[in-house]
Amino acid sequence: MQDKAWRAGMIQFLKFNAVGLLNTFIDFAVFTLLHSLGMLNTPAQIISYSAGTANSFFWNKKVTFKGGNRGGNSGFDRMQLVRFIVLNLMVLGISVLLIHLLTDRLGVQVLMAKVLVTFVTVIINFFGSRKWVF
Repeated sequence: MQDKAWRAGMIQFLKFNAVGLLNTFIDFAVFTLLHSLGMLNTPAQIISYSAGTANSFFWNKKVTFKGGNRGGNSGFDRMQLVRFIVLNLMVLGISVLLIHLLTDRLGVQVLMAKVLVTFVTVIINFFGSRKWVF
């Protein structure tokens, strides 16, 4: 039984990462565009992360966590959306802080910092989504 639960959790994590690849593509594309147009890192990160996050809610609700641990509600759930927004605001705050620390304090190139920060935030976001949001 535990093996079955572990396997189901792994499949869910893989789905989350597949959706995450699309979210990350959107996030990186928007960030790179805004940064190349001269926008500062923090506003570019907020806008790009928000674009990826909107995509994330839709696909994670429909694919990754459909019929999830919040009663199996497949319709609109306002509290689920609120929890999703709160989680992603926290993750956004962490990402902005880490990008700032890596670029301004440690001198890491901005796109490399973005990649490193993304690895951290994916893990936080998955467990927050799985245990609290969906």
